Amino acid sequence: MSTDKNKDIVRRYREIHNANKLDQLGEVVAADLVSHSLTPGLPQGIEGAKMAHLGVLASFPDMRTETLDLIAEGDKVVERWRISATFTGSPMNGAPPNGKSYSVTGMSIYRLANGKIAEHWGEMDFMGVLQQLGLMPGPA
Repeated sequence: MSTDKNKDIVRRYREIHNANKLDQLGEVVAADLVSHSLTPGLPQGIEGAKMAHLGVLASFPDMRTETLDLIAEGDKVVERWRISATFTGSPMNGAPPNGKSYSVTGMSIYRLANGKIAEHWGEMDFMGVLQQLGLMPGPA
């Protein structure tokens, strides 16, 4: 597939993700997705990805991810993104919702095969998220 087509698939993935239409993920994500950044304890594959998304959404129902850059080469697409959300849903790791918001940037690398996302690596500043939410002290 062309790099432009691969970028289109990642754009469609982001649309589905932001609209919370997880029943449509199979259009762009392989059933046997390998996620190198999945929350420990969740199963690999598209079902584990759905569980991860729903878990975050439970605590942050207004979560939105904005694509800032897409760069593609060969079978890989790199997405630089910004997530913004407010802690108004269910407790997270024992912390009750406090109405605070966060905004953080991160990057994902997607490997595509047969027109679908087959593998994913992701990095973001989780410590910065916890600090913005008041769940961890900030820098001294």
